[in-house]
Amino acid sequence: MLDFLKDNIWVLAIILNYVLAISAAITILFKNINPTKTLSFIMVLVVFPFLGLIVYYFFGQEYRKNKIFNRKNVLNEQIIQNLGRDFELSESQLHNLDDYLDEKIKLVYLLNNNKNTPVTLHNDLQIIKNAKKKFELLFEDLKSAKHHIHLEYYILKDDNIGTKLIDILCDKAKEGIKVRLTFDDVGSKMSWRTKRKMRQSGIEFYAFMPVLFPNFTGKMNYRNHRKIAIIDGKIGYVGGVNISDSYVNYKDGDSYWRDTHLRIVGEALKPLQVHFLMTWDFVSNSSCKISSELFPHVQIESTKAVQIAASGPDTDWANIMEAMFVAINTAEDYVYITTPYFIPNDEIVTALQVAAKIGLDVRLLIPKTSDSWTAKHATNSHIERLLEAKVKVYRYTKGFIHAKTMVVDDLFSTIGTANLDYRSFNINFEINALIYNEETSVELKTIFLEDLEDSEELILEKWQQRSKFCKLKESYCRLWSPLL
Repeated sequence: MLDFLKDNIWVLAIILNYVLAISAAITILFKNINPTKTLSFIMVLVVFPFLGLIVYYFFGQEYRKNKIFNRKNVLNEQIIQNLGRDFELSESQLHNLDDYLDEKIKLVYLLNNNKNTPVTLHNDLQIIKNAKKKFELLFEDLKSAKHHIHLEYYILKDDNIGTKLIDILCDKAKEGIKVRLTFDDVGSKMSWRTKRKMRQSGIEFYAFMPVLFPNFTGKMNYRNHRKIAIIDGKIGYVGGVNISDSYVNYKDGDSYWRDTHLRIVGEALKPLQVHFLMTWDFVSNSSCKISSELFPHVQIESTKAVQIAASGPDTDWANIMEAMFVAINTAEDYVYITTPYFIPNDEIVTALQVAAKIGLDVRLLIPKTSDSWTAKHATNSHIERLLEAKVKVYRYTKGFIHAKTMVVDDLFSTIGTANLDYRSFNINFEINALIYNEETSVELKTIFLEDLEDSEELILEKWQQRSKFCKLKESYCRLWSPLL
């Protein structure tokens, strides 16, 4: 028997592989997910023995449906339930919004059905261009904290800018300020000395889904891509800028990094705080005491309507993707999008094509130089279809553009963490601020047009002349796009 196993070990291993692969393929079919994604997984399982099973184990499980990310500990709190009632709009308020937003009111109704995404009316907003300004403002706000500091980041490194941040957090924790910090274990990198320093200072911190922990290795594809900072429940930040020297554009840096962030003061901090607390409840595996001090009243006279939209395996719907889809479909004049990764689903591509074909000014800004070879070529595979539909596509040439923004008709804009790709729409934890305000939207449009001055416009005829080898790379990478 042992001799038989020895002589036929590879044959038996191949048989076992395909038994498991067929089982996995049947499981995928029963999920009724996107056909392209289904075919991609089945192809990988069939064509790549052993490797296909590993890819499916790490990337093929649908955790949104499995509901492993429990939100009930936070959402069942009476304070959180009262917040939903606090933000219920009266008929007159809804009527005023309806008159102002016209077709864009559909966005409000779409997300207002989600109790965690109420529309808040009274906010002060500051668009922040690039990391240097963001950290200047953030450090000043952190130093002024009186009650608590909450940070949630995909990338946190203890390099130059990261050490400055951590030093401030340690000082505030020693003063008695409650500092809670969560960072993604894949994106972040900190030494044990830094972690010991934070622990000794009184900072409470947790890594999001540690990849080295055996029970979580199968979920390494589900990463927390959010960038949230909340100070005293009164000031908040959300956008594309992580905590790393790569973003700051130091003189000796490798390349210029162009990004966009948003500073919020006002009612929108309350739903932003709720989303942080849901993440904290998950990473800490214990209930955080939720008190009224986490949700203070902030008197803001100006009216700038904002919704905080989150999506990921902890949400029932792909909220951010749906919001972008509706925004494009309700556009009447223009749609301007900036994203570092453009690997969209068919719904978004069709919406952009239709908008351009009916005469709207649809423009897409992407990087010319990407930090991901596969993402770059997968993005390029979509460009010809867009150009044929009269979508104007630009590539940023000054450096790497990492901003994730959309502005529509001088009425609606969004700044956040979500890229226009499968990963942001369906896999990772993301969060965006949806803004219904002319002043903010016009400012974001102005920034977009300024970025075009450092960009090149792609022309269909010239783009079609790229080599067959380039097209082959694009087609190959596109096959993997549901997994990227």
